Amino acid sequence: MRCKQISLSVTIAAMLATTLLMAGKCAASAEKVLYNFSNSAGYQPKGGLVADAGGNLYGTTFSGGTGTCMFGSPSCGTVFELSPLAGGGWRYKTIHNFGNSKDGEYPEAGLITDGAGNLYGTTSSGGTHGYGTVFELSPATGGSWSEKLLHSFNVGGTDGFTPAASLVMDGSGNIYGTTQLGGTGTCTNGSVSGCGVVFELSAGTGGGWTETILHNFQNDGIDGTGPVGALLFDGSGNIYGATGGGGPYDVPPSYEGGVAFELTPAGGGVWTETILHSFGNGSDGADPLAGLIFDTHGNLYGTSWAGGTRNLGTVFELSPAGGGTWTETLLASFGGDDNVGGASPEAGLIFDTAGDLFGTTTGGGVSTDRSGTAFELKPGGGGSWTRAVLHSFGVGTDGADPSSGLISLSGKLYGMTALGGTNGLGTVFALEP
Repeated sequence: MRCKQISLSVTIAAMLATTLLMAGKCAASAEKVLYNFSNSAGYQPKGGLVADAGGNLYGTTFSGGTGTCMFGSPSCGTVFELSPLAGGGWRYKTIHNFGNSKDGEYPEAGLITDGAGNLYGTTSSGGTHGYGTVFELSPATGGSWSEKLLHSFNVGGTDGFTPAASLVMDGSGNIYGTTQLGGTGTCTNGSVSGCGVVFELSAGTGGGWTETILHNFQNDGIDGTGPVGALLFDGSGNIYGATGGGGPYDVPPSYEGGVAFELTPAGGGVWTETILHSFGNGSDGADPLAGLIFDTHGNLYGTSWAGGTRNLGTVFELSPAGGGTWTETLLASFGGDDNVGGASPEAGLIFDTAGDLFGTTTGGGVSTDRSGTAFELKPGGGGSWTRAVLHSFGVGTDGADPSSGLISLSGKLYGMTALGGTNGLGTVFALEP
């Protein structure tokens, strides 16, 4: 299992709306690098971008910045803002440097925002106990931002730890997320136990937040393990997600499995898990590292990092088939043709209003080092889909390894690469039809 990823949503309604983004239909796209990351300002972004009402972009970097980490090393990551300038160009601003005292460190996921302009995210380590945090950043006077730790994960007890996925927020302001390790499951990685959890954070009086574990993943040959993709709500309050490992097909020597799951509230704070699909069987996809999205008919879509006809990843659809069962359809298998069409997607998908899907792959493309692609899938007749490469990364000073997904803003697609660019430390880019 690979441990990466992300997605974004704010309220239940907004979570469903983000699957129908206003991206223009493209057969080919011109790429423009908006920013090249550097050491002092943060570098190696792993999570996706989020935009506010003013068109400003926000994200995290896994490394860099001016903070000092828990054990004395520098470069614990940052949160940044990228603002469009009149007449063109963008202004980059670091709004938080992680590290120093009990702050979080090394954010792997992207951010979400609420209606008041506050930002919420996770760090994979740091905090009071050193095993990750959930944080809030609030705009303050003079353009500054104030950080508040909402929760510090602890390896002991039933708490999860090492969160790697973006958060989601319901209409009441409760925050939901996953950790890739921890909990009461029987999974074991060396001396560290736990297969990960789904958690909820609820605001209480006095500004405190209370964590509730909704599900402990189990290494029992059925349940998934190690969720690293964001969660998704439907209109009835059910939660959907995927795990990068586990399930009946996550066995040696490949260890390629994973599941798609649904959590349904059963009353009294209890949630019931249903496995919608187990990955890794035959030419099926395997290791889904990203979250899922809905279409307007209630079908789920996602990507897998491995599996498929060439074991280089897939795009899949899960459709409800009655009686609580779901049917999987593979829309694309990556690889082939020397991988020029892309390989190994780690990020999720978005829709445009025409029903076309857009995403990224971390490998493949036409560059000599196969640095990844941005792609489009167009639905055709008889359930067929046609895949087109919008951009191949890694040529010249272009970015490389787009491990985070795309967002749409004003008819353009925006994303980030974890590597490449003029400094080799990642980029923010735009794709315009």
